[in-house]
Amino acid sequence: MAYTESNYENAVLQLFQEQLGYTYVYGPDVARDYRFPLYEDILLPCLRRVNPALPMDALNEAAYKLKNFESGTLLQKNLVFMDYLQNGVPVKYFVNGEERSTLVYLVDYKNPNNNDFTIANQWTVVENSEKRPDVILFVNGLPLVVVELKAPSREETDASAAYRQLRNYMHEIPSLFVYNAVCVMSDMTHSRAGTITSGEDRYMEWKTTDGSYENTQYAQFDTFFKGLFEKERFLDIIKNFICFNADGQNTFKILAGYHQYFAVKKAVESTRRATRTDGKGGVFWHTQGSGKSLSMVFYAHYLQEALESPTIVVITDRNDLDDQLYGQFARCRDFLRQTPVQATCRKLSDEYKEKLRQGETPKHIEIGLKDWLKDRQANGIIFTTMQKFEESGEPLSERRNIIVMADEAHRGQYGLTEKVVTRRKDNGEIEAKTVVGTARIIRDSLPNATYIGFTGTPVSSKDRSTREVFGEY
Repeated sequence: MAYTESNYENAVLQLFQEQLGYTYVYGPDVARDYRFPLYEDILLPCLRRVNPALPMDALNEAAYKLKNFESGTLLQKNLVFMDYLQNGVPVKYFVNGEERSTLVYLVDYKNPNNNDFTIANQWTVVENSEKRPDVILFVNGLPLVVVELKAPSREETDASAAYRQLRNYMHEIPSLFVYNAVCVMSDMTHSRAGTITSGEDRYMEWKTTDGSYENTQYAQFDTFFKGLFEKERFLDIIKNFICFNADGQNTFKILAGYHQYFAVKKAVESTRRATRTDGKGGVFWHTQGSGKSLSMVFYAHYLQEALESPTIVVITDRNDLDDQLYGQFARCRDFLRQTPVQATCRKLSDEYKEKLRQGETPKHIEIGLKDWLKDRQANGIIFTTMQKFEESGEPLSERRNIIVMADEAHRGQYGLTEKVVTRRKDNGEIEAKTVVGTARIIRDSLPNATYIGFTGTPVSSKDRSTREVFGEY
């Protein structure tokens, strides 16, 4: 028997109901205005459940904002919506004639079971034309995922056709995609996920359900759907693993790959442990070209809640790498909820400080690593090169809640030990000199920090020094 598209759709609906615990609704059974893609019957009750302490005025205001976005492109509206989804909707309301401001949260991230997860098929949306995407996943009435399925048995339709269909929907019913977190295309053999800005080549498989066993050939459709949409993990991905690379006309939306998701989770756990023990957060190894700098962004973002607002120091060993990595973090500053800075020197000069004291605006802004660290107790992301640590021996900060992220951590200059180097001078005398490894100098500068190394090059079994500095993979 040929396996048709509707057979496959039923298999997907069944998986979500029986194995993932989603509630099923058949689109035509829900009486609603087809011009609005939200599942409005459950939206307000869900907002009330997630925000039990807030008055209805505040919740109604949030619902109004969700239905009325200012004019702009689909991407601009989606940017605003994702901020609402990850951080809450800012609203104003009155109590006894007094105006108050608060945030209305759309999702309860701490208690997954306090949310409503619904899967619907044949959900009609009428805009430029009338369309019915195959499957939509709703969280608390918000259509966060659009799934386009193709029959596995017909050779002429495949995941590429599903991609073209998704692009067509974005053109014909763009309001549905204002609320979109993830787009999925699947023909049973190949299942891949992306965002509203992803080219087809950027749609990625999800090859594991738990980060240990990896189905490497190509993921079965059930591995894909369970791996990405298990309730708790799906909420974690929405909150912590989707961001915008904001660069004017070249802005795009990024969904982490499964390798980034599971590696960041492990790295955060080992960092947590290291802050209480030996300060060795481990070595985060990434194959070349698979998004190391973005993994570093996701890791820095995740740490803020996991470790209660640590200060992050990012170290590279070359100015061009410092600029590249700083640029990536700067483009994701909204997601990080803070603006990273670049150290220009180890310590501000007395002359520069004097100019500031006298109210002068110096031509070149200087940011001294030591001065910047001295004035803060939490938060902040600063980029610096190793060389700034070698300029002096005194500690920069003795705080414990500092995480040092070292890029290209495999390189030889991360020595922890002191070596005696001898050389023969021109007059024939032997001169002995003590050379201190860079890792030792950095450790002495930030003695109570926790260190994690990121590398795109496999650390060889012979390379003991990298492990001595950072710990295990």
